[in-house]
Amino acid sequence: MVETTSGSRPCIVHLILVPSLITLAVTVLRLVGELEQWSPLFFSRAAGGGAAIVGISWLPFIFGPYFALKLSAAGEMPKGTWKALGFVVLGIVVGFGASLIAYVNPLKLGAKELAGHVLILGSVVFPFLAWRALAKTLLAYAYAARVPVAVVMFFAIRHGWDTHYSALAPEFRGPMDFWTRYTLTGLLPQLIAWIWFTMMVGALLGIIVNAIVRRGKPAPQAA
Repeated sequence: MVETTSGSRPCIVHLILVPSLITLAVTVLRLVGELEQWSPLFFSRAAGGGAAIVGISWLPFIFGPYFALKLSAAGEMPKGTWKALGFVVLGIVVGFGASLIAYVNPLKLGAKELAGHVLILGSVVFPFLAWRALAKTLLAYAYAARVPVAVVMFFAIRHGWDTHYSALAPEFRGPMDFWTRYTLTGLLPQLIAWIWFTMMVGALLGIIVNAIVRRGKPAPQAA
């Protein structure tokens, strides 16, 4: 049973608490595995993470449907599946297009790149139009998941740890001061781009799985 606040709405803190702790544990495990140079298949140190098996980018595929089913069981439902999906897809398209602008030149943060980041962040409004309760939950979870990574990247870059948290992609060439490098490769991607990714994946799969599971069942009433 999902704990509620004010006798009606599920409490977001309680809803995301266990998933956030699991995510934090995976982040710590990933860091230890890379520092200890465990198997690259599970703990890749390549820039971008190398699609390693152990990582938190896979978790929205699980927790998006989890949050959706918990919310719908408590009576928090989207107004319409197809309408909700349409908004999320629109958010994906807008955010993806904005990312092409934001990261067209990964060595600088000029007006164009800044505008791209603003558009990425702005595109998270679409999940709210799709399913407000789920979007609020995913937003809270996304920051709970990504703020610790931003902190890890601060120390990894500062101290030159041999991990994917500090590795530079091939297009990042030439010397850069710490704050420029951290802002461009750590802070902005974690607190904007990965927030967008978490929300879009979670909302898309959450809406789809909820529609499948709840198909033919009467909508539960909010407490």
